[in-house]
Amino acid sequence: MKIAQVMVIGAGQMGSGIAQVCAENGYEVFLHDLKEEQTKKGIAGIEKRLQRNIEKERITEQDKEQTMKRIQASTKLENAGKADIIIEAAVENMEVKKTIFRQLDERAAEHAILATNTSSLPITEIAAVTSRPEQVIGMHFMNPVPVMKLVEVIRGLQTSDETYEAVADIASSLKKTSVEVNDFPGFVSNRILMPMINEAIYTVYEGVASPEDVDQVMKLGMNHPMGPLTLADFIGLDTCLYIMETLHEGFGDDKYRPCPLLRKYVKAGWLGKKTGRGFYQYN
Repeated sequence: MKIAQVMVIGAGQMGSGIAQVCAENGYEVFLHDLKEEQTKKGIAGIEKRLQRNIEKERITEQDKEQTMKRIQASTKLENAGKADIIIEAAVENMEVKKTIFRQLDERAAEHAILATNTSSLPITEIAAVTSRPEQVIGMHFMNPVPVMKLVEVIRGLQTSDETYEAVADIASSLKKTSVEVNDFPGFVSNRILMPMINEAIYTVYEGVASPEDVDQVMKLGMNHPMGPLTLADFIGLDTCLYIMETLHEGFGDDKYRPCPLLRKYVKAGWLGKKTGRGFYQYN
């Protein structure tokens, strides 16, 4: 199946990043959100990143113009009918995603693939609300999308080989490396990463070491480019908590129990960099 038209649902950081890499690599893109101001903000963010790449001599002004021409703002879900693949990058909430996929299933062309950028939620459960579960798949990009090379391609219980192969081909055309993953809580990336972050939080909670020293151990001792608590602040502590809760519920194993300190910070509104305070303070 030839993929020419992409629709991205959600014009936030992840959605606009996905729209950017698709447009940069020759796809026509609808960047969709409920409100026009959100799509405008997403498109402005893309333009700003492209301008930065011109200044760093990675692309030309002509490259930027061609990329921007391929991106069209959308606030009408009916545009889904024109897309060959729709990539949902909305909030990480199962009920929200189910609602979106029901609506997409009604409006999308018969051949269209429905993909979700979820970082932890079950693909099989999302697919079950559609009449085309064999055409539903996970396509988990890493943040920031224009920079990070990995895409987890997650097969639901009924995802067909044809759908998987088409999405793996798309990832390759975006100059990304894809890995094939089966549908388990947290997939691979967050099943390994989040318990490590949670354990780092426990070491602070139990008074073993300060956040700075925990991060130093992982950077200087394990050669990680960023310490786990700095990374947690960048991801968002609310997102970390949500994923840990998904793992805990999905596996029923107490090794995935979120640290009480993580819960306390989230309740306090200390969500990390986006709120100015998490394990560190940000101006």
